[in-house]
Amino acid sequence: MRVEHARMHAKHRGHEAMHAEMVLILIATLVVAQLLLVQWKQRHPRSYNMVTLFQMWVVPLYFTVKLHWWRFLVIWILFSAVTAFVTFRATRKPLVQTTPRLVYKWFLLIYKISYATGIVGYMAVMFTLFGLNLLFKIKPEDAMDFGISLLFYGLYYGVLERDFAEMCADYMASTIGWHSDSTSSASAAGALWERSRRVPTAKRR
Repeated sequence: MRVEHARMHAKHRGHEAMHAEMVLILIATLVVAQLLLVQWKQRHPRSYNMVTLFQMWVVPLYFTVKLHWWRFLVIWILFSAVTAFVTFRATRKPLVQTTPRLVYKWFLLIYKISYATGIVGYMAVMFTLFGLNLLFKIKPEDAMDFGISLLFYGLYYGVLERDFAEMCADYMASTIGWHSDSTSSASAAGALWERSRRVPTAKRR
């Protein structure tokens, strides 16, 4: 073992400088990339939001198929299908009178489900750390996997629905001329939903 250890040191002798250079290059790349992302977000927020939303939506699909996570794939397909339909309705011109209500209800439902899922996942993780899973004769690894999975689902779909909701609200607000620099996406969406509630009964029929 000593001979093998000495051979390894002899083989990698002089590589310390190269390793230090690699670390410095990595740090510099991370710093420059972060600065570029910040500038991109400040100068072109619309394209930044669209690109990051698309990547966050599509990239997990590759790992899901590769690692055979079929449960996540099924939920992703269902969420994507309904969200695509809602987004399609929100981007149509002229805007249908009932579309703001549809957008508001769908993303509010996803928000509530994601919030509840995250809370349950967090509680499962904490109960496992305190050993309360043993009271129900559940293995620690199974309880921890359950909690982390719920946390991931809650965070992922919560962030995803927030970005989609902001995009739909911006589209609808710009379609009816409601959008301004001082109006946020959330307030625009709420105003649009309130407007859809005031539709006369005869017109709805």
